[in-house]
Amino acid sequence: MELFTPMLAQQSSGSSVVGGIGMIVFLLFYLAVIVIIIAGLWKIFTKAGHAGWLAIIPIVNLYFICKIAGRPGWWIILLLIPIVSLIITIIVYYDLAKSFGRGLWTTLGLIFLSPIFIPILGFGSAEYQGPSAG
Repeated sequence: MELFTPMLAQQSSGSSVVGGIGMIVFLLFYLAVIVIIIAGLWKIFTKAGHAGWLAIIPIVNLYFICKIAGRPGWWIILLLIPIVSLIITIIVYYDLAKSFGRGLWTTLGLIFLSPIFIPILGFGSAEYQGPSAG
């Protein structure tokens, strides 16, 4: 029985190294996605005439996304309510897409593939046409 103990210890330390490397790769990928989203939001804010750095402040960026989409600022309260926030997010994304002259496909992209479509909206050729709601 004692002959297998060092082998088990060696295998577990090897797998923990692989797990650690996997975790580092995942965190780097996650960080890259966050940076891409922030850069896309920054460009969306500047296209809409707001300071781009507002995209990095957590609750403030929700307020300005609502404003860009033409929704009242108090909707950030609705975005903080768990199930209601899903419906409000869909409405805000729809209005955001319309504010940039885009349609249903961009709205669906924002809903289901936000990390891809936020930079497309920010860095793409779409121009801000003013708040679509209200």
